[in-house]
Amino acid sequence: MQTIRFETEPGFHVVGDAWGDAANPIVLLLHGGGQTRHSWGDTARWLAEAGWYAIALDARGHGDSDWSAEGHYSIDYLAGDLRAVIRQLGRKPAVVGASMGGMTALIAEGERDESICSAIVLVDIAPRAEQKGIERIFAFMSANKHGFANLDEAAEAVAAYLPNRPRPQDHSRLEKNLRRKADGRYYWHWDPVMLDIWRQATTPDKQTSNEERLYRAAKALTVPTLIVRGGMSDVVSDKIMAEFLDLVPHVRSVNVAEAGHMVAGDSNHAFTKAVIQFLTNIE
Repeated sequence: MQTIRFETEPGFHVVGDAWGDAANPIVLLLHGGGQTRHSWGDTARWLAEAGWYAIALDARGHGDSDWSAEGHYSIDYLAGDLRAVIRQLGRKPAVVGASMGGMTALIAEGERDESICSAIVLVDIAPRAEQKGIERIFAFMSANKHGFANLDEAAEAVAAYLPNRPRPQDHSRLEKNLRRKADGRYYWHWDPVMLDIWRQATTPDKQTSNEERLYRAAKALTVPTLIVRGGMSDVVSDKIMAEFLDLVPHVRSVNVAEAGHMVAGDSNHAFTKAVIQFLTNIE
């Protein structure tokens, strides 16, 4: 594994971890809001072992990527970062995007002049989402603004939010999604300014406009596209999945039965198997 940096704007960088041979076909992994590049479990390593060059990126404002002093966290800036990374790679990658990362991929590819991706995998995200699921995410991200005294406290918060996920005994992966500040407390590894910006973008008057934009982008896709839904997701319901596939019939789909919205974390092996099978078939 190698850590790499990309300059997406003058003086602004995003960070990623890369696995495998750089000469192999590229897969970019884009995490969801409030997560980091460490949220993919063993997916990147397994992709590398299966013959891809896998790069898991920290989005702007997350993890070790730069945080925007101007609060530039809208989907346009995220899509701009993705396009800049792909230009520097010099080849069209397959892009696997969870939640926020999936929307980033949709906009970056669906609103392009020329195709920039070889394939797209949307992980439990569609142009429309269940509002109750979105509000539950916001509630979790809004809590614990004063951090955690230790990793056990953070693990308790995650367990309460994801009650169906087995609780790991080892906190090493959780620790990578936190940063310890000078006060000795642990805080989530993302810029809290983002939450207010995202809330403004999901008000009822803007939500309809956002959904229409995402649907236009999805209908404009010409590359092979897969949507992976968590079978227990409260963000992408069966109804929303069916609606998406009806309006954008060229998209393929797979359901990971034992997973919620955090598909890769809930059922990492089943999720990665579905992604590898899709990418292998289109190769």
